[in-house]
Amino acid sequence: MREYEQEVREQYEIEIKSTRRTRGAFFCIGNADTEVFLMKETLASEKRAALLYLTLNRLEKTGKLKVDAPVFSRDGKLIVAARDGTRYMMKKWYSGLECDMKKEQELLLAAEKLGILHTHLKWQEPTAGELETLLCKYAVRSEDAAVSESGAVSENAAVSGNGAVSEKKEKEPVPQQQFPEEEFQVCPPAARSPLDEMLRHNREMKKVRSFIRKRVVKNEFEALYLKHFEAMYEKACAITAAMEQSGCMQIYEKNVAENRMMHGDYNYHNILILPGDTAITNFEHMRIGIQVQDLYYFLRKAMEKYRWKQKLGVGIIRAYERQRRLEPGEWEYLGLQLAYPEKFWKTASSYCRSNKAWLPEKSVEKLELAVNQEEEKTNFLKTIFGIHL
Repeated sequence: MREYEQEVREQYEIEIKSTRRTRGAFFCIGNADTEVFLMKETLASEKRAALLYLTLNRLEKTGKLKVDAPVFSRDGKLIVAARDGTRYMMKKWYSGLECDMKKEQELLLAAEKLGILHTHLKWQEPTAGELETLLCKYAVRSEDAAVSESGAVSENAAVSGNGAVSEKKEKEPVPQQQFPEEEFQVCPPAARSPLDEMLRHNREMKKVRSFIRKRVVKNEFEALYLKHFEAMYEKACAITAAMEQSGCMQIYEKNVAENRMMHGDYNYHNILILPGDTAITNFEHMRIGIQVQDLYYFLRKAMEKYRWKQKLGVGIIRAYERQRRLEPGEWEYLGLQLAYPEKFWKTASSYCRSNKAWLPEKSVEKLELAVNQEEEKTNFLKTIFGIHL
């Protein structure tokens, strides 16, 4: 840990025994080996940090979820900047391993924990008690800043530059600062509607095709994309039309009206398997939207890994439903989302934004995977969801 990162760490009232660097973060081990924190680089705003603090502390208080709630610094900050400008957030952490995609049992545990999360994850305006907590933290920060700005004398006497001692004077009172409630008037953003999202993806797929067509010499990725574009785009348009005619927009409107929230990035990297429990981390993409979108994302990743193994797919859905039953219409929504050629679009979109002078081998592999798994995916959707493509 570099000197200025050490200075950031010391701004927290946490006794740290050792640290270990990981990608863009530091594991901080407390005096007790079970006391673990993560000091992580962040681009989050102060309002976003306050939203995370409120929401994750509420989830912790249910007693049913372990999450990575942010921690206030000594002077009441949720985000602390180092001398080089890098911004850090200190979060509670856990001694565990990432969910292993090769272990089906861990996937089922993660799905069941997601059901618990969705049962409790709902936005509510801060209570008077929660605002009071934030006010107390802010008051510490305001007092420190006011002392610094007022030039208040901390001792009864001061020494001038020529060594003369000035007259004793009382410490100036710290001016009271009004609590800026707007700083903590936080509300999570709402996700795009599923129909808008699919229409956007369809437009992007056409833009990628137009871009590739203009290139005189086409590489392996571009040739493969053009070869399969028509079939994939036709499928994408058909699923979009089915989404528009279904009741999925009503599900979206209902979830938004009820302020239901989704994790936004529920994958194996953000799930820690602990002895006898599971922790959920990295809520930075949390927003209001269709909660079952989290289940779709987790299920799609697992099915791509297991080549659309039907028994496991059903097991993941059942594990989720042990904690939260899918509502009418959510089953159809889940099936239509899985039917959309998401991986084909996403791989092409990522390629188009990358440096074309260098073709990553992974890009070709991902596109081939998206194409080669279509038959297995079609059988999965037909058997489990009754969707015929």
